[in-house]
Amino acid sequence: MKKWLVSLIAVPLFLLGCSSNEPEIDTNDEPVDVSALEVKVHILTPEKVAVNETVELAAHVTQNNENINDAESVKFEVWESGHREEAKMIEGKLDADGVYKAEITFDHDGVYYMFAHTTARGMHTMPKQQIIAGNPDMSKVIEDESSDTGENMEEHTSTDDHSKMNTESDGEHSSH
Repeated sequence: MKKWLVSLIAVPLFLLGCSSNEPEIDTNDEPVDVSALEVKVHILTPEKVAVNETVELAAHVTQNNENINDAESVKFEVWESGHREEAKMIEGKLDADGVYKAEITFDHDGVYYMFAHTTARGMHTMPKQQIIAGNPDMSKVIEDESSDTGENMEEHTSTDDHSKMNTESDGEHSSH
């Protein structure tokens, strides 16, 4: 019984002796700049393009002002105003210095929208840009309200050749 009583007193005293009364020391001398960790995508595609000419979809991907040449995925989602359900997803390929590219040809005047879906270093961002092909009747344009918040992020994997736009990949060009 004495051993049990000694154990009952000794264990809490032992545990008390193991706790440290020293304050924690922050070894990080500089504050962490969270914005430096952010993956940034700058769209390089022109906002006004010609009809029936190859258009280069391009995005420059960086983190902390350094090029990202190892993005997990860069896909350009393109659709005509009012026809989001017919969007095409086109795989971007690394060209050089953090710039990913793909090609598309718009075969008629219209207002198009493009998301540059980018996944790199565990982060996803999808900036959006409007592209005007030719000289569309702007009074008939349906403004696209989708945002880069991911609300319409389902991947459109349609391989049907819609008459609205033709995609080109691997340097092959369709006849114009």
